[in-house]
Amino acid sequence: MTEERLSFQAEVSRLLDIVAHSLYSDKEVFLRELVSNASDACDRLRYASLTQPELSADDPDLRIRLVVDEQARTLTVADNGVGMSRDDLIENLGTIARSGTAAFLGRLTGDARKDVNLIGQFGVGFYSAFMVADRVEVLTRKAGEDAGWRWLSDGRGEFTISEAPGLPRGTRVVLHLKEEEGEFLEEARLRAVVRKYSDHIALPILLGDGDGAPTLNRASALWTRSRSEITEDEYKEFYHHAGHAFDDPWLTLHWRAEGKIEYTSLLFVPSSRPFDLFDPARKHRVKLYVRRVFITDEAEGLVPAYLRFLRGVVDSEDLPLNVSREMLQHNPVLSRMRAGITRRVLGDLVRKAEDAEQAEAYGRFWEAFGAVLKEGLYEDAENRDQILKLCRFRSTAADGLVSLADYLGRMKEGQDAVYYITGEDADALMRSPQLEGFRAKGVEVLLLTDPVDEFWLPTVGEYEGRRFKSVTRGGADLSKVKAETAPEPAETVPEGAMGSLIALFKTTLGDAVKDVRASERLTDSAVCLVADEGDMDMHLERLLKQHRQLSAEARRILEVNPAHPLIRRLAEQAGGDGAASGLEDVAWLLLDQARIVEGEPLPDPAAFSRRLASLLEKGIAPPLAA
Repeated sequence: MTEERLSFQAEVSRLLDIVAHSLYSDKEVFLRELVSNASDACDRLRYASLTQPELSADDPDLRIRLVVDEQARTLTVADNGVGMSRDDLIENLGTIARSGTAAFLGRLTGDARKDVNLIGQFGVGFYSAFMVADRVEVLTRKAGEDAGWRWLSDGRGEFTISEAPGLPRGTRVVLHLKEEEGEFLEEARLRAVVRKYSDHIALPILLGDGDGAPTLNRASALWTRSRSEITEDEYKEFYHHAGHAFDDPWLTLHWRAEGKIEYTSLLFVPSSRPFDLFDPARKHRVKLYVRRVFITDEAEGLVPAYLRFLRGVVDSEDLPLNVSREMLQHNPVLSRMRAGITRRVLGDLVRKAEDAEQAEAYGRFWEAFGAVLKEGLYEDAENRDQILKLCRFRSTAADGLVSLADYLGRMKEGQDAVYYITGEDADALMRSPQLEGFRAKGVEVLLLTDPVDEFWLPTVGEYEGRRFKSVTRGGADLSKVKAETAPEPAETVPEGAMGSLIALFKTTLGDAVKDVRASERLTDSAVCLVADEGDMDMHLERLLKQHRQLSAEARRILEVNPAHPLIRRLAEQAGGDGAASGLEDVAWLLLDQARIVEGEPLPDPAAFSRRLASLLEKGIAPPLAA
């Protein structure tokens, strides 16, 4: 087969440009990434060989080699793992996985020093090789196949692929080092980098070819050692390896479960949000081992989806080595492991959340992962109480985050519910007219801005006997709440006049609203829209309409403020002859005003514009004659 010349995916080209122009200080991390990839390739072959032993029969001792050629100025990272086919080369080295492409582009800042840190987050650490090499060659043969392949690129937009006969199984990544990167040809430098970043790799990393090549690492699974033997730096580098991450772990959890089932867990909570956290597949990235043999990083039942931000490994002593991914889905041992892992992780997070000295750090964790954790409130009834302890919210009573326990401690005398309002932006919610009455009585309202909030609230229903109640629903009775200071009584419309105005509004607006009523929640605004007690919350309705999950929309209740000067003036006119025709446009304008405040589109913008112009015209007096 002749040589093929192909172009990189556009996103890869941008990434390579970042790498080429990077001033990244720790260029040595390229070796960590390539060794980690080689380790993964060997793990995958080991697992495949459980059911197809012929794949590794010709060379069963898995290993990684670093080979230096000073004369050619090349450094080779070689493994005898699973290898790659032609299509694998194009998919793995020519593109970024589709799920990460948009996220990668969205995270670029234009600052090469910052952007190069994204390489690890997007699982494309291979490209870090171009920080030290001006040309990279990959020679590979996939286990079970006869054809070998050669991939070559200078990182400038194109790569070539050609057949390479006679290759051993596995992959050899040959780096043609830049003139100024000669340090990576030195044995002492390579030893130091491997000991720093890859000492935990459970395969031997050998320096040089041949049987007598020295081993550079301990070649033992880090998680099998006791915590007292492991340094913080070793934990950190294992996290970088297991999670293909460039940030540092926020929390490290290492324990061994003993009893009816035995397993060891070494799990990490990242300090920054992984790029695929909100991928619709909701897959975790925790690797499952059985007695130190890698099985899969896609064991669906190992950790719940709402803990998918976890990185690390779980090593079982009880699962069979030849367990298939299909068998894992219904395996009772895996179910018990999942329950134990979930309890342990949530318990450690609760201790962090309740530690006053960790409040700021926990706040950063919650901002990164809180929206995902809240999925567990409607998915995991067994652990719901623990998750509720972890929840933090913005509120009208504090600048920072508050817990539900904080909220209950500040509830007013006579208050019988936990009040909340949902929307897309906390600052916009703070300006909502629905909050006016609550603010006047000093009642705290939680500001919920994650889409998931609309789904867990109906499921949970209450917290410690106090119902969750939306302030945008009708029936928000504040009359029982005792304010700390009694507000000055506002001048309101006489009951009869107010009844006439409401009747006029109902007649005019007809089916455009479900009802018109006097408001107890408004203090400053003239009108607002609310949902009836049994109807869908307004923000949830907007979300469903945006995703075309809802065709018909519920009619809303228009609440009018009897103490507002405009409403008082309108009520005075409502009893007069011909009031209906004179106030008809005003009624529609007030309804449209309430819609605008709620962020809802106007059903007839042209009619709104015409009515507003007409009203303004009537309000402008003619000039006096000279």
